[in-house]
This record gives sequence, C-alpha cells and structure tokens, in this order.
Amino acid sequence: MVKRSIAATIAVGLFALVGVSGASATESTTPVVKKVALTPEQKAAFVAAKATFKAAHDARENAIAAAKPVIAAAKNARDAAIAAATTPEAKKAARDAFKAAVTAAKATIPAKPVRSAKPVRP
Repeated sequence: MVKRSIAATIAVGLFALVGVSGASATESTTPVVKKVALTPEQKAAFVAAKATFKAAHDARENAIAAAKPVIAAAKNARDAAIAAATTPEAKKAARDAFKAAVTAAKATIPAKPVRSAKPVRP
C-alpha cells in the first residue's frame, strides 16, 4: 500500500513538472520589438549620405581604372629600358623612373570613402 502511494505521488509530481515545463516552453522569452520608422529628416539625410558614398566610390573605381593602363605602360617602358641598359646605373635609373610613375599614378586615386551609419530610430 505504501509503495503504491509513493509511486502515485511520484507520477503526479512528474506530470506536474511536465505540465509546468510545457507551459513555460510556450511562453515567449524574447521581447517583442516594435519597428519605428525613421523621421523624414533622418531618412532624407541617410539617402543623401548613401548617394554621396556611391559617388565617391564610383569616382575611386574610375580613378583606379584610369591608373591601371598608366602603370602598365610605365612597366613596359621600364622593362625596355632595363633590357637596353648596359650599366647598373642605367638599370637603377629605369627602376627609379618606374617607381616615380607608379607613385604619381597612385596619387591620383582618392582615399576609400567611409560608409555612413544608419541613423538610430527614435
């Protein structure tokens, strides 16, 4: 008789635990975040910043594309000058001229633009 009552008590306790854990599993533990739209001023500022970034990025890409043929031509000139050189000083001068041409071409490339941060919603 005692064994049956202990077994019944354990069974009731297990069912109670399963019911409690099942109920807590259905509850949402993550808070609900409501999206708030940007103000018109914030949206306009962000769109303008995006346009500015895109323009700066495109200008940089165009400058890189324009510098590539200049560097390739300087390399060909360097190789020809080194092949035609008879003294070490002439070879060094050709290399120095190539380095100067590459440095000048790189100077025409603008710095990388920085992406604008999206404004914080109020």
